[in-house]
Parts: sequence; C-alpha cells; structure tokens
Amino acid sequence: MNSYVLIFIIIGYLLLLFGIAYWAEKKAKRSWVNNPYVYTLSLAVYCSAWTYYGSVGIAATSGVSFLTTYLGPVIAFPVWIVVLKKIIKISKQHKVSSIADFISLRYGNDRFLGALVTIICVLGVLPYISLQLKAVSETFEIISNDPVNSSGTIFEDSTFYIAVLLAVFAAFFGTRTTDATRRRQGIVFSVAVESVIKLIFFLGVGGYVTYFLFDGTIDIYNQISVAEDFESLTTFDSLESGINWYFMIALSFLAIFLLPRQFHVSVIENTTKKDLKNAIWMFPLYLLVFNVFVVFIAWGGKLRLGDIANPDYYSLLLPLQSGDVFLATLVFLGGFSAVISMVVVSTLALSTMLSNNLIIPYGFLDKFSKSRPERNANYIKNIRRIAILCLILGAYFFYINFNIELSLFSIGQLSFVVIAQLGPSFFIGLFWNRGSSIAAKMGIITGALVTGYTLVLPFVLDTIFGNMNFIVYGPFEIELLRPYALFGIDILNPVTHAFFWSMFSNVIVYLSVSLSFKGNYRERNYGEMFVDSNYNSLQENAFVWKGEAYVSDIRKVLNRFLGEERTARALDLFYLKYDLPKNAEAADARLINFSEKLLTGSIGSASSRILISSVVKEQPVTLVEVLEILEENKKTISTNKFLKQKSDELTQLTDELKEVNEELTLHDKLKDEFLDTVAHELKTPITSIRAASEVLLDSQDMPDELRIQFLDNIVYDSERLTKLIHDILDLEKLGSGREILDKKENNLNLTIEKAILGVRAIAEKKNIKITNTKPSDALVAKYDEDRILQVLTNVLSNAIKFVDEKNGIIKIVSKKWKDYIRISIEDNGKGILIEDMKHIFDKFYQSKNQNVKKPAGSGFGLAISKQIIEGHNGKIWADKSCKTGARFIIEIPDEHK
Repeated sequence: MNSYVLIFIIIGYLLLLFGIAYWAEKKAKRSWVNNPYVYTLSLAVYCSAWTYYGSVGIAATSGVSFLTTYLGPVIAFPVWIVVLKKIIKISKQHKVSSIADFISLRYGNDRFLGALVTIICVLGVLPYISLQLKAVSETFEIISNDPVNSSGTIFEDSTFYIAVLLAVFAAFFGTRTTDATRRRQGIVFSVAVESVIKLIFFLGVGGYVTYFLFDGTIDIYNQISVAEDFESLTTFDSLESGINWYFMIALSFLAIFLLPRQFHVSVIENTTKKDLKNAIWMFPLYLLVFNVFVVFIAWGGKLRLGDIANPDYYSLLLPLQSGDVFLATLVFLGGFSAVISMVVVSTLALSTMLSNNLIIPYGFLDKFSKSRPERNANYIKNIRRIAILCLILGAYFFYINFNIELSLFSIGQLSFVVIAQLGPSFFIGLFWNRGSSIAAKMGIITGALVTGYTLVLPFVLDTIFGNMNFIVYGPFEIELLRPYALFGIDILNPVTHAFFWSMFSNVIVYLSVSLSFKGNYRERNYGEMFVDSNYNSLQENAFVWKGEAYVSDIRKVLNRFLGEERTARALDLFYLKYDLPKNAEAADARLINFSEKLLTGSIGSASSRILISSVVKEQPVTLVEVLEILEENKKTISTNKFLKQKSDELTQLTDELKEVNEELTLHDKLKDEFLDTVAHELKTPITSIRAASEVLLDSQDMPDELRIQFLDNIVYDSERLTKLIHDILDLEKLGSGREILDKKENNLNLTIEKAILGVRAIAEKKNIKITNTKPSDALVAKYDEDRILQVLTNVLSNAIKFVDEKNGIIKIVSKKWKDYIRISIEDNGKGILIEDMKHIFDKFYQSKNQNVKKPAGSGFGLAISKQIIEGHNGKIWADKSCKTGARFIIEIPDEHK
C-alpha cells in the first residue's frame, strides 16, 4: 500500500477517535458513556502493542510462555477486586490523582517519596511507550513496504508526526481541568471503543489464518507437530522453565496493580464500586478471548514464513503474503488502536505525576500568582501539556536512538520489572501500619539499583557496546557477582533473575528499616487510616494535627488555586457537615485535612501539604499522642457502631410494636363489629319468636293454614338461635382444648360426598356447579367425621355465598400429598383481598369483599374450621397464588398407616 494512503487512513482514524472522544465528553452523563461495560473495556488498555504483536512473537519462539502475561492478571483479579475496593475508597476520600500520590500519601505526604515514585514510573514506562512507537514504525514499514525514516531526518518520519498527534490528543482531552481526580469520559470511552476494535480485528486475522490459510486448528497442529522445536513450544523442558514461568506470572500479577495506566483507569476513572462486579468476570474473559488465536497465528506464521520474518508481526505478514491488503490494513489499525490507548492513558497519568509530584513541588510552587486563580489554573494545565509532549517525544527519541534488535516482549518485560519495585511499599504499606517513608524510599532505591545492575547495565553493555565480559565473568572477574547469575543462581532467565533479586532486596530493606526506625507522627497517622478502613469513615476526624491556624490564612491559599466562588462553596459545605459557625476564626485538624485534600487534585498531595504548612504553625505530635487520639477515634467508632446497632434494634422493635398495636386495634374493632352482629343475630330470631307467639296467643280464630305458617317461623328462628349458640359454644370448647375429637378410620371420599350432598340443594337452586375430582384409591384416614364434615360444609357454604349465580363453579380435588391427604376447594367467585388474607381465620372477622353488606352468618365458620383442623394436627389456608376466585387447601395427616 502507498505510504501516503496509509498516512491518510491513520489521520482519518485519529480524527474518528477524536470525534468519539469529543462526543463522549458532551454526553458524559448518558448511560452509553457512563456504564460498567465502558469501565471494564477501558481496563483492556493493559493489552498494548506488546499484547497485539508481541504475544504472537513469544508464542512462536518460546511457546506457551506468552500466557504468563495474562495468567497473572486473571489469577490476580479476585484479589484485585477486594484490594481495589479499599484503594478506591481511600483515593476518593483523599482526592488521590495518581499512584505516586497514593504511595506518598500513605507515608505522610512525603514529597521526596512522591518524586521518587514518579521517576521510577517514568523510567519504567518511557521504554514501554517507545515500544509502542517501535511497533507503529515497523508495522507501517511492513504494510507500506517503505522505510519509515529513510532520509535520516525526523521531519520525514511519519512516526514522529503520529507521536505528535497522540500528544495533541492526550493534551486536549486530558488537561481540560486542573483537578486530576475528575473523570475524563472522552478518553475513557475512546479507550473502550479501541478495546473493542483491537479485539475484533485480532480475532478476525486469527480466524483468517486458522480457517482460510489453513484447514482449521487440527490442520495447523498436525503440520507444526512434526517441527523439530515443537516439544519446546508446548511443554516445560525442565524445572528451571517452571520456576521462570512462576516468576513471570508473579511479575504480571504486580503489573495489573502498579502500572500507572492501570491505576489510572481502575481507580481514578472509577465512578462506583458496583462497576467492579462486572469487571471481575468481564476483564478475564476479554483476556481469554483475545488469546484464542495467538498460538495458531504463531504456528501458522512459522509454517508459512519460517525464520525469515519477524515473528512479532506474523499477524500482519500472513495476510500480506496472501495478497489481502485490506485485512492487513485492519490488522494494522487494530495494533494502532492498542498503541493509542496505551500511549494516551500512560502519558496522561505520567504528566499528572510529573506536575504534582516533581515539577510543582520542586521549584515551581512559588511561581503561582497569589491573586489570579485563573492564571494559576492555566499554568498547571500548561505544565501538564508540556509534560505530555515531552514524554511522547522523549519516547520517540529513545526509540530512534536505541532501536536495537529487541523483541517487543523483551522491552515490555524490562518495564514490568522496573515498575514492580513499587510493590512492597504499595502492598505492605496498605496492610501494615508500621511501614515508614524512609523504608519505602530505601526499598525502592535498593530494588531499582539491583534491577539496574542485574538487567539494565548488562543489557546496555551488550547491545550498545558489544561487551560480554561483564556478563560472563562479572565485575573484577568475581563470578558470584555475575549480573545474570548473582550469587550463583543461574537457573533463571535474565528478566526473572532481575525480578527475583530486586524484589528480595526491596522487601528485606523495607521490612528491616521499618522495624528499626519509627516513622513520624504524620506517617503513623496516615498508616492507621490506610490500614484500618474504619478510620476512613471518620475522614477529617481521623487526621491528627496540633498547632495554631487561622481560617482566613487557609482561605487565601484556597482562593489562590480554586477561586473565591469555589472556595466559599467548599467551606460552606464543610461548616454544614460538621455544624460549625461560619464566622469561626481558628482552624482545627479537620479543616487542615479538608483543605489539603481540596488542593491535592490540582497540585498534588506534596504541594498541598507544603502550601498549607506555610500558613499554619504546626507543633510536633508525639507518637504516644497519635496513638491516644487514634485509640479515642477507634472507641468513638465502636461506640457509634454500638449505638447505631441499638438504634436499629429499637427502630425494628418499634415497628413490630406498631404493627402489633395496629392488629390489636383492628382486632378490637372486629370484635365490636362481631358483638354487634351476634347481638343482632340473637335479637332477630328472639324477636321473631316472641312476635309470632303473641300473634298466636291473641288470635283464637286464626285459620289453620296461617297458624301453621307462624309455627314454622317459630321453629326456623329457634333453629337459627340454636345454631348460633352452638357455634359460640363450639368455638369456646375448641379454643380451650376441652373438645375431645372422636377420631376413627373413615373414607374421606365418602365424607366429601356427604358434604356436597348437604349443600347440593342450595347450589342447584342458584345454578352453581360443584365438581369432585378424587383418586381411584380410597383416601382412608383417622378423623372425627362430624367435625371434618362441618369444616367442608363451612368452606363449601362460603364458596356458594361468594360465586355468581348461574355462572358459579366450585371444584373439589382430593389426593395424597407426602404424609398428608390434601383437599383443595376452589371457586370462581370474587376472591379474597390481600388485606383479608391474614385475618380470614380470625374469630371476629368477616371479609369486606362480600356480595351484600351484612351476609348471613356470624363470621365463626372459618375460625371454627381452623380450630377443628388444627385439632387433627392438620393445616388449612387460603392459597395466595390463586389469581381468580378463591382456593382453600385442607391437609389432614395420613395417620392410618
């Protein structure tokens, strides 16, 4: 492809990403931009050009060793999620803007430590960025078949202009605000889009190689299995290989935590801890899918291209060899996407670290205006923009001056080892409050020096000067000091060897110094806050400070960087939060800590501490005082927790009492209504009997036909009165347990038929249909037939009462159910209201969902039925799942067995 056409495609692609990022900035609150999937895909910035190209190269030369880069993060992820929750909580509360800020904050806002971490990150990441530019340059040359820098001048080198465009992209979207803790939705969304693009294009070329150039995975395996080095590509040939494998996994395990770009996207760009629930499975799945075709591309490249081509670029060379320029261009854009996301996020994170932890606190802090916050904000933005440009150009010049024959994988491993030196101070300090700043600094420096001696120095001497004596014989021909076999350990490869010795030295120094030298009160204070997450709930209250400070002086410092309006708003919120008077003159520890955190996002924790310290008179605090204050805070936390627990218990108890009281009130109301009903029911037949009797007594000449009618009325009302009294006595006897049930072995099928027969006349009169579904075998059980017949009659009578005439259907189903005999009586009536469900078996309750206002009956039926069934050790209830009508279920123990 013509190089100018390719450049045009690159520029067009960059403009597309620029447009996507710009759109995302405008739509930052939309769910398309702000959701867990975008967050998870942004974590895939881990997959850089090293992953896209280098994995294939290492798979072709060293076999399964390429998996270590991905197994580490996958293994780390369950731990990563747990630890990350704590890191995010601390970072958000203390306005942390980078990993350098995080580590320096842990050790009391130590300025030198923040600068040291920044330098380590720059030294580790700069070669990594140059690796990305190397990949762009070499793939550009392959696809265009034109040397990238044939004239020898950078102004005719397309990679130089690509680097500048990347710098502009990062500077535009990464420095729009001085607060480095604010999210950059545009960059995050564009990184997520690039993660999808590079995955799709890589899977596309993998499928092309596997199923177009070859006849599937089995075909590739059969062809490569006859190669001489096949066994070395698929197995560990020795114990040493297994040990190297283990240390490489450990190295990538640390990288997923400590790489500045990973810390930035996982912590700074995180909006909610809920995003982690998706990330814990989506990100490992992404890495797994990304590597599905790596081995097959590598094997396919070895079969088709052999040793004549750079194995790093098999994914690009294989389509070109077959004449598929379009696919090769897509592969190039996928790799370019991997480069862009890594370079942009890394330079953004590093520029923040350089400005907040190195440039501003060391020499530029006094340059800020004392009365022009807008000018100071622009000054901070410009510092970061210049830092971004310098980082990318520095990586570019590193690339063109040290463009030696090294694989992408080797450069990436070197960067990982350098960054890993932050591990002990980061992880141990997060869970051990004794760690001190001097221990962290000495540990990092020791680890970095060991890395330089065992990896960087021999690498430089060998590749630049061609001097192997230092590697073979060691300094002054002392074999024990050979850089690749320090103290006689020669079973590790250079990278894992350097990783082992540097981490061993780093950890030993860190622990030894921490145990030998106690940190000052500020280090111990922050150590307690980091280690014990309970202190985080106290926030400003957990900060220990003693001295003299005035609000007016602190306000001036805040105005200098935040402006008067933003400062006033922040202080108003502070006073409201702690219920303090706004006219207070003296500042306490809470305001000191609050002010430092306000400035941290803009100028870093080290600079904010310097500025606040310049306007307050701080007095030394002894370690005993720190521990006393922290212990007091801990007791406060414990007391608050206990009081909250008791308050919750009292609230729950109050709610329960309220519910019981409401039920009792309702019960009393129902009782009153019941007594009214019973009085009415008793009074009505008595009045009717008396009236009929008086008429008969006074009328001697009454016709016989009329006299018989009055006598029938007297008999009917007497029966009603007897039934009511009988029900009352029944309920009282059943409730007190004085009723003795006459249990005999009976056929329940026959009992149900008797109940149906008893109500059939009423049902037929209303045109109500009753069906009875029963099993073929007899349902024999021990029960009091009269009482069970009473229950069935009550339930059937209720069903007849509440179904529509002419359309009413009542279904009876009986069957064996486990150790019970179950009877279901279902109707298509009005059903039971939800609020009635819990009361229908109460003694004094009548449903409101009735056909008439005051139905015949006293409301005793279901209450008596429940007592009878419970007397048989059974259960009766209304089925809530019944959607139309009502369904009552009766269960009687199958005791005849």
